[in-house]
Amino acid sequence: YVYIECHRTYFQRIKKLIHPHHTHQLHPLTINMLCFSTEKLSKDEMKGKYGGVYGAYVDNEDTYDITMCQAPCKEPLCWLGTMSCFPCAQILTRKKALNHISPGSGWSNYSCCQGYFGGFCCLQPGSMGEKTCPLTCMCLEACLCPGLVVSATSMLIRDRHRLGLDEDDIRLIRCNNCLFTFTFIANILSCFCDWEGEEACISTINCISDTVFCCTSGCMTAQVHREIKLRESGAPTIPLMMR
Repeated sequence: YVYIECHRTYFQRIKKLIHPHHTHQLHPLTINMLCFSTEKLSKDEMKGKYGGVYGAYVDNEDTYDITMCQAPCKEPLCWLGTMSCFPCAQILTRKKALNHISPGSGWSNYSCCQGYFGGFCCLQPGSMGEKTCPLTCMCLEACLCPGLVVSATSMLIRDRHRLGLDEDDIRLIRCNNCLFTFTFIANILSCFCDWEGEEACISTINCISDTVFCCTSGCMTAQVHREIKLRESGAPTIPLMMR
C-alpha cells in the first residue's frame, strides 16, 4: 500500500508544496516524508517499530501545537541543540516534562523510560536504582537508549494531555517501517549472497536511517519543548485540524 500511494501521490504532493503560498513548508524532514500517505494507520502498520508504540494515540483528537516538520522553524535552537548535544538535551527535556506534570517534583517521579518500554531479565524499569541515583540512571538512558529516551518523553506529554497523531507522525511511522524493512531485507541478502557494491548499499541504507533518526529526534524534542512552554505560559494551543 505504501509503495502504491508513493507513486500515485508523489508528484501531486511536490506540486502542492512548491506552490508560492506553501514555500514556507519546505524543510528537510518534509521532503524526506513526502512520499508517505497521511491516511489513518492500518492494523498491520501498528505492528511496526514505531506503529506499535504510537498506535495507542491514533484515536486522540488533539495534537501537539506544532508538527515535527514545523519544529526546525518554530524552535530552531532546541532542534539544533538536540542534534548537537543529544544526551544533555534529553536529560533537560525529561526533567522539564516530569516537573510539568508534577511541579516541584524534581527527579522523584523518574524511572527508566518512564515504564513505557519493558526491561530485560532482572533489568526492569523502577528497580534499577532510579530512586537513589535518578540523574545517573537518566544519563545512562540518554546515552545507551537514544530512541527510547526520545519516545518516552514524548509519550509522557501525550498521555498527560491526551494528544494524538498528526500527519507528520503518521508519515514518520510509515517512513521508519519502510526503512526497517529495507534494512532487514538488505542484511538478510548480504548473509546468503554477494553482489557488487554490497558494502556501499548497506552503508547507504544505514546512513539514511541514522540521518532520519537524528532529524526526527531533534524535531520530537523541540515539539515537546514547545508544548510544555506554551501550556505553562497559559497560551492557548490550536489543534492542527483547525489551522
